Amino acid sequence: MNKILVTGGLGYIGSHTVVALQNAGYEVIIIDDLSNTQLEFLDRITSITNIKPTFYEVDLKNQEKVNEIFKAHKIDGIIHFAAHKAVGESVEKPLMYYRNNLLGLLNLLDATVDFDADNVIFSSSCTVYGQADKMPIDEKTPLKRPESPYGNTKKMAEEILEDFTLATGKNVICLRYFNPVGAHSSFKIGELPNGIPNNLIPYVTQTAAGIRESLAVFGDDYPTKDGTAIRDYIDVNDLADAHVKAIARLVEKKNKNKLEFFNLGTGTGSTVLEVVKAFEEANGLKINYQIKERRAGDIVEAYANNELAAQELNWKPTTSLAESMRTSWQWQQSL
Repeated sequence: MNKILVTGGLGYIGSHTVVALQNAGYEVIIIDDLSNTQLEFLDRITSITNIKPTFYEVDLKNQEKVNEIFKAHKIDGIIHFAAHKAVGESVEKPLMYYRNNLLGLLNLLDATVDFDADNVIFSSSCTVYGQADKMPIDEKTPLKRPESPYGNTKKMAEEILEDFTLATGKNVICLRYFNPVGAHSSFKIGELPNGIPNNLIPYVTQTAAGIRESLAVFGDDYPTKDGTAIRDYIDVNDLADAHVKAIARLVEKKNKNKLEFFNLGTGTGSTVLEVVKAFEEANGLKINYQIKERRAGDIVEAYANNELAAQELNWKPTTSLAESMRTSWQWQQSL
Protein backbone atom coordinates (compact mmCIF):
# COMPACT_ATOMS: atom_id res chain seq x y z
CA MET A 1 0.00 0.00 0.00
CA ASN A 2 1.48 3.35 -1.04
CA LYS A 3 2.01 5.81 1.80
CA ILE A 4 0.98 9.37 1.01
CA LEU A 5 1.93 12.27 3.28
CA VAL A 6 -0.69 15.03 3.28
CA THR A 7 0.35 18.36 4.82
CA GLY A 8 -2.58 20.47 5.97
CA GLY A 9 -4.61 17.27 5.82
CA LEU A 10 -7.20 18.40 8.39
CA GLY A 11 -8.00 21.55 6.43
CA TYR A 12 -10.87 22.04 4.00
CA ILE A 13 -9.41 20.62 0.77
CA GLY A 14 -6.95 18.45 2.70
CA SER A 15 -9.61 16.53 4.64
CA HIS A 16 -11.66 15.80 1.50
CA THR A 17 -8.50 14.62 -0.27
CA VAL A 18 -7.55 12.36 2.66
CA VAL A 19 -10.98 10.70 2.43
CA ALA A 20 -10.61 10.26 -1.35
CA LEU A 21 -7.08 8.82 -0.94
CA GLN A 22 -8.20 6.35 1.72
CA ASN A 23 -11.16 5.29 -0.43
CA ALA A 24 -8.70 4.72 -3.31
CA GLY A 25 -6.59 2.38 -1.15
CA TYR A 26 -3.72 4.64 -0.07
CA GLU A 27 -2.32 4.78 3.46
CA VAL A 28 -2.39 8.40 4.60
CA ILE A 29 -0.14 10.26 7.04
CA ILE A 30 -1.31 13.76 7.98
CA ILE A 31 0.78 16.71 9.16
CA ASP A 32 -1.20 19.74 10.35
CA ASP A 33 -0.35 22.51 12.82
CA LEU A 34 -4.10 23.14 13.48
CA SER A 35 -3.69 26.87 12.75
CA ASN A 36 -6.81 26.92 10.56
CA THR A 37 -8.70 23.77 11.55
CA GLN A 38 -9.64 21.65 14.55
CA LEU A 39 -8.41 18.25 15.73
CA GLU A 40 -11.99 16.90 15.58
CA PHE A 41 -11.60 16.63 11.79
CA LEU A 42 -9.37 13.60 12.38
CA ASP A 43 -12.35 11.80 13.97
CA ARG A 44 -14.68 13.11 11.28
CA ILE A 45 -12.44 11.64 8.54
CA THR A 46 -12.23 8.34 10.46
CA SER A 47 -16.02 8.18 10.80
CA ILE A 48 -16.41 8.46 7.00
CA THR A 49 -13.76 5.93 5.95
CA ASN A 50 -13.49 3.72 9.07
CA ILE A 51 -9.71 4.16 8.82
CA LYS A 52 -7.85 6.47 11.19
CA PRO A 53 -5.00 8.24 9.39
CA THR A 54 -1.66 8.59 11.17
CA PHE A 55 -1.57 12.17 12.47
CA TYR A 56 1.23 14.51 13.56
CA GLU A 57 0.57 17.97 14.97
CA VAL A 58 3.65 19.61 13.51
CA ASP A 59 4.54 23.03 12.12
CA LEU A 60 6.41 22.56 8.83
CA LYS A 61 8.72 25.43 9.80
CA ASN A 62 10.28 22.99 12.30
CA GLN A 63 12.74 21.03 10.13
CA GLU A 64 13.71 18.63 12.92
CA LYS A 65 10.11 17.50 13.50
CA VAL A 66 9.50 17.15 9.75
CA ASN A 67 12.60 14.96 9.45
CA GLU A 68 11.41 12.72 12.29
CA ILE A 69 8.23 11.94 10.33
CA PHE A 70 10.17 11.09 7.16
CA LYS A 71 12.49 8.91 9.27
CA ALA A 72 9.52 7.00 10.69
CA HIS A 73 7.80 6.27 7.35
CA LYS A 74 8.81 5.30 3.82
CA ILE A 75 6.82 7.94 1.95
CA ASP A 76 5.79 7.28 -1.66
CA GLY A 77 4.17 10.63 -2.36
CA ILE A 78 3.47 14.01 -0.79
CA ILE A 79 0.48 16.28 -1.26
CA HIS A 80 1.40 19.69 0.10
CA PHE A 81 -1.61 21.81 1.11
CA ALA A 82 -0.32 23.44 4.31
CA ALA A 83 -0.18 27.23 3.86
CA HIS A 84 -1.76 30.45 5.01
CA LYS A 85 -4.32 31.31 2.33
CA ALA A 86 -6.29 34.52 2.97
CA VAL A 87 -5.70 37.17 0.31
CA GLY A 88 -6.72 40.13 2.51
CA GLU A 89 -4.69 38.98 5.52
CA SER A 90 -1.63 38.48 3.30
CA VAL A 91 -1.81 42.13 2.24
CA GLU A 92 -1.77 43.14 5.92
CA LYS A 93 0.83 40.57 7.07
CA PRO A 94 3.10 39.82 4.09
CA LEU A 95 6.10 38.62 6.11
CA MET A 96 4.00 36.07 7.98
CA TYR A 97 2.85 34.67 4.61
CA TYR A 98 6.31 34.54 3.05
CA ARG A 99 7.84 32.94 6.14
CA ASN A 100 5.14 30.32 6.60
CA ASN A 101 4.37 29.38 3.01
CA LEU A 102 7.93 29.32 1.66
CA LEU A 103 9.87 28.01 4.67
CA GLY A 104 7.38 25.16 5.11
CA LEU A 105 7.84 24.18 1.46
CA LEU A 106 11.66 24.38 1.66
CA ASN A 107 11.77 22.16 4.76
CA LEU A 108 9.51 19.62 3.08
CA LEU A 109 11.65 19.56 -0.06
CA ASP A 110 14.83 19.14 1.99
CA ALA A 111 13.24 16.09 3.63
CA THR A 112 12.33 14.56 0.23
CA VAL A 113 16.02 14.72 -0.71
CA ASP A 114 17.37 13.47 2.63
CA PHE A 115 14.87 10.60 2.90
CA ASP A 116 14.48 9.65 -0.75
CA ALA A 117 10.84 10.60 -1.42
CA ASP A 118 10.27 11.30 -5.10
CA ASN A 119 6.74 12.52 -5.82
CA VAL A 120 5.23 15.86 -4.81
CA ILE A 121 1.81 17.36 -5.58
CA PHE A 122 1.79 21.08 -4.83
CA SER A 123 -1.39 22.91 -3.98
CA SER A 124 -1.10 26.01 -6.16
CA SER A 125 -3.62 28.60 -7.20
CA CYS A 126 -5.02 30.51 -10.15
CA THR A 127 -3.69 33.64 -8.38
CA VAL A 128 -0.34 32.91 -10.11
CA TYR A 129 -1.89 34.26 -13.31
CA GLY A 130 -2.69 37.65 -11.73
CA GLN A 131 -5.34 39.39 -13.83
CA ALA A 132 -4.99 37.37 -17.03
CA ASP A 133 -5.43 39.22 -20.33
CA LYS A 134 -7.91 36.71 -21.74
CA MET A 135 -10.41 34.15 -20.53
CA PRO A 136 -10.59 31.23 -20.03
CA ILE A 137 -7.14 30.79 -18.50
CA ASP A 138 -5.10 27.84 -19.79
CA GLU A 139 -1.73 26.57 -18.56
CA LYS A 140 0.13 28.52 -21.28
CA THR A 141 -1.30 31.83 -20.03
CA PRO A 142 1.68 33.99 -18.99
CA LEU A 143 2.12 34.31 -15.23
CA LYS A 144 1.97 37.84 -13.88
CA ARG A 145 2.95 39.40 -10.61
CA PRO A 146 0.02 38.30 -8.40
CA GLU A 147 -2.11 40.99 -6.78
CA SER A 148 -1.41 39.76 -3.22
CA PRO A 149 1.47 38.39 -1.14
CA TYR A 150 -0.55 35.15 -0.79
CA GLY A 151 -0.62 34.77 -4.58
CA ASN A 152 3.03 35.69 -4.76
CA THR A 153 3.96 32.88 -2.33
CA LYS A 154 2.29 30.43 -4.74
CA LYS A 155 4.14 31.89 -7.73
CA MET A 156 7.47 31.86 -5.88
CA ALA A 157 6.81 28.30 -4.70
CA GLU A 158 6.30 27.21 -8.31
CA GLU A 159 9.62 28.85 -9.26
CA ILE A 160 11.34 27.06 -6.36
CA LEU A 161 9.83 23.75 -7.53
CA GLU A 162 11.07 24.36 -11.07
CA ASP A 163 14.66 24.81 -9.87
CA PHE A 164 14.22 21.88 -7.45
CA THR A 165 13.10 19.40 -10.13
CA LEU A 166 15.97 20.45 -12.41
CA ALA A 167 18.50 19.92 -9.63
CA THR A 168 17.11 16.70 -8.13
CA GLY A 169 15.10 14.91 -10.82
CA LYS A 170 12.14 14.64 -8.44
CA ASN A 171 8.61 14.55 -9.90
CA VAL A 172 6.28 17.47 -9.15
CA ILE A 173 2.75 18.36 -10.24
CA CYS A 174 1.42 21.84 -9.46
CA LEU A 175 -2.38 21.91 -9.32
CA ARG A 176 -3.69 25.43 -9.84
CA TYR A 177 -7.10 25.60 -8.15
CA PHE A 178 -9.78 28.06 -8.90
CA ASN A 179 -12.39 28.56 -6.11
CA PRO A 180 -13.26 25.45 -4.04
CA VAL A 181 -16.83 25.15 -2.70
CA GLY A 182 -19.19 22.49 -1.35
CA ALA A 183 -18.87 19.76 1.26
CA HIS A 184 -18.69 15.97 1.54
CA SER A 185 -21.97 14.10 0.96
CA SER A 186 -21.82 12.75 4.54
CA PHE A 187 -21.85 16.38 5.83
CA LYS A 188 -19.16 15.31 8.31
CA ILE A 189 -16.47 17.49 6.70
CA GLY A 190 -16.64 20.86 4.97
CA GLU A 191 -15.20 24.34 5.09
CA LEU A 192 -14.92 25.65 8.66
CA PRO A 193 -12.66 28.71 8.83
CA ASN A 194 -11.48 30.13 12.14
CA GLY A 195 -12.93 33.59 12.74
CA ILE A 196 -14.52 35.72 9.99
CA PRO A 197 -14.50 33.80 6.70
CA ASN A 198 -12.28 35.06 3.89
CA ASN A 199 -14.01 32.93 1.26
CA LEU A 200 -17.44 33.67 -0.18
CA ILE A 201 -19.37 30.48 0.57
CA PRO A 202 -18.72 30.12 4.32
CA TYR A 203 -19.61 33.81 4.61
CA VAL A 204 -22.87 33.07 2.75
CA THR A 205 -23.71 30.01 4.87
CA GLN A 206 -22.88 31.80 8.13
CA THR A 207 -25.13 34.70 7.07
CA ALA A 208 -27.92 32.25 6.24
CA ALA A 209 -27.44 30.64 9.67
CA GLY A 210 -27.64 34.02 11.43
CA ILE A 211 -24.02 33.90 12.64
CA ARG A 212 -23.22 36.95 10.47
CA GLU A 213 -25.65 39.85 10.16
CA SER A 214 -25.09 40.25 6.42
CA LEU A 215 -22.82 39.14 3.62
CA ALA A 216 -20.19 41.67 2.50
CA VAL A 217 -19.96 41.81 -1.30
CA PHE A 218 -16.66 43.50 -2.07
CA GLY A 219 -17.19 45.83 -5.04
CA ASP A 220 -20.08 46.26 -7.49
CA ASP A 221 -18.16 48.44 -9.93
CA TYR A 222 -16.18 45.75 -11.77
CA PRO A 223 -16.58 45.63 -15.57
CA THR A 224 -18.84 42.52 -15.39
CA LYS A 225 -22.55 41.89 -16.10
CA ASP A 226 -23.69 42.85 -12.57
CA GLY A 227 -20.59 44.73 -11.40
CA THR A 228 -19.36 41.95 -9.06
CA ALA A 229 -16.18 39.90 -9.54
CA ILE A 230 -16.18 36.67 -11.56
CA ARG A 231 -14.68 33.42 -10.30
CA ASP A 232 -14.72 29.73 -11.22
CA TYR A 233 -16.33 27.75 -8.37
CA ILE A 234 -15.18 24.12 -8.30
CA ASP A 235 -16.61 21.49 -5.96
CA VAL A 236 -14.15 20.29 -3.31
CA ASN A 237 -14.98 16.63 -4.01
CA ASP A 238 -14.05 17.09 -7.67
CA LEU A 239 -10.81 18.73 -6.50
CA ALA A 240 -10.06 15.81 -4.17
CA ASP A 241 -10.59 13.41 -7.07
CA ALA A 242 -8.04 15.36 -9.15
CA HIS A 243 -5.43 14.94 -6.38
CA VAL A 244 -5.95 11.16 -6.30
CA LYS A 245 -5.50 11.05 -10.08
CA ALA A 246 -2.41 13.31 -9.90
CA ILE A 247 -0.66 11.24 -7.21
CA ALA A 248 -1.44 8.03 -9.14
CA ARG A 249 0.14 9.62 -12.25
CA LEU A 250 3.40 10.15 -10.32
CA VAL A 251 3.42 6.88 -8.35
CA GLU A 252 2.72 4.91 -11.53
CA LYS A 253 5.36 6.97 -13.42
CA LYS A 254 2.92 8.18 -16.07
CA ASN A 255 4.02 11.82 -15.93
CA LYS A 256 5.45 13.18 -19.20
CA ASN A 257 7.67 15.79 -17.54
CA LYS A 258 9.40 16.11 -14.16
CA LEU A 259 7.34 19.27 -13.52
CA GLU A 260 3.74 19.52 -14.73
CA PHE A 261 0.97 22.10 -14.25
CA PHE A 262 -2.79 21.59 -14.38
CA ASN A 263 -5.68 24.02 -13.93
CA LEU A 264 -8.51 22.69 -11.76
CA GLY A 265 -11.73 24.57 -12.44
CA THR A 266 -15.12 24.03 -14.06
CA GLY A 267 -14.45 26.23 -17.09
CA THR A 268 -17.36 28.52 -16.18
CA GLY A 269 -17.19 31.93 -14.52
CA SER A 270 -19.89 33.10 -12.12
CA THR A 271 -20.28 36.54 -10.54
CA VAL A 272 -20.56 36.88 -6.77
CA LEU A 273 -24.25 37.81 -7.08
CA GLU A 274 -24.92 34.82 -9.38
CA VAL A 275 -23.43 32.54 -6.71
CA VAL A 276 -25.57 34.16 -4.00
CA LYS A 277 -28.64 33.60 -6.22
CA ALA A 278 -27.62 29.97 -6.87
CA PHE A 279 -27.36 29.45 -3.10
CA GLU A 280 -30.77 31.04 -2.50
CA GLU A 281 -32.43 28.93 -5.21
CA ALA A 282 -30.77 25.65 -4.14
CA ASN A 283 -31.85 26.08 -0.53
CA GLY A 284 -35.03 28.20 -0.69
CA LEU A 285 -33.48 31.01 1.34
CA LYS A 286 -32.85 34.75 1.06
CA ILE A 287 -29.41 36.15 1.86
CA ASN A 288 -29.04 39.61 3.33
CA TYR A 289 -26.02 41.26 1.65
CA GLN A 290 -24.37 44.66 1.57
CA ILE A 291 -22.10 46.11 -1.10
CA LYS A 292 -18.73 47.16 0.34
CA GLU A 293 -15.62 48.69 -1.20
CA ARG A 294 -13.38 46.48 -3.31
CA ARG A 295 -10.85 44.42 -1.36
CA ALA A 296 -7.10 44.94 -1.86
CA GLY A 297 -5.61 42.07 -3.86
CA ASP A 298 -8.81 41.06 -5.68
CA ILE A 299 -8.89 40.72 -9.48
CA VAL A 300 -11.82 41.27 -11.85
CA GLU A 301 -12.26 37.75 -13.23
CA ALA A 302 -10.69 34.31 -13.42
CA TYR A 303 -12.06 31.08 -14.84
CA ALA A 304 -10.30 28.01 -16.14
CA ASN A 305 -9.71 26.19 -19.34
CA ASN A 306 -9.53 22.67 -17.85
CA GLU A 307 -8.90 20.68 -21.06
CA LEU A 308 -5.33 19.69 -20.16
CA ALA A 309 -6.44 18.08 -16.87
CA ALA A 310 -9.19 16.24 -18.77
CA GLN A 311 -6.68 14.95 -21.32
CA GLU A 312 -3.73 14.07 -19.05
CA LEU A 313 -5.34 13.24 -15.68
CA ASN A 314 -8.55 11.83 -17.16
CA TRP A 315 -10.35 14.23 -14.81
CA LYS A 316 -13.51 16.22 -15.24
CA PRO A 317 -15.60 18.03 -12.62
CA THR A 318 -19.02 16.40 -12.27
CA THR A 319 -20.72 18.48 -9.53
CA SER A 320 -23.05 21.36 -10.41
CA LEU A 321 -22.91 24.73 -8.66
CA ALA A 322 -26.44 24.10 -7.34
CA GLU A 323 -25.31 20.81 -5.76
CA SER A 324 -22.26 22.51 -4.18
CA MET A 325 -24.55 25.20 -2.74
CA ARG A 326 -26.86 22.52 -1.31
CA THR A 327 -24.03 20.55 0.38
CA SER A 328 -22.46 23.79 1.71
CA TRP A 329 -25.70 24.69 3.46
CA GLN A 330 -26.30 21.15 4.81
CA TRP A 331 -22.75 21.15 6.17
CA GLN A 332 -23.37 24.52 7.89
CA GLN A 333 -26.62 23.19 9.40
CA SER A 334 -24.82 20.07 10.67
CA LEU A 335 -22.60 22.33 12.78
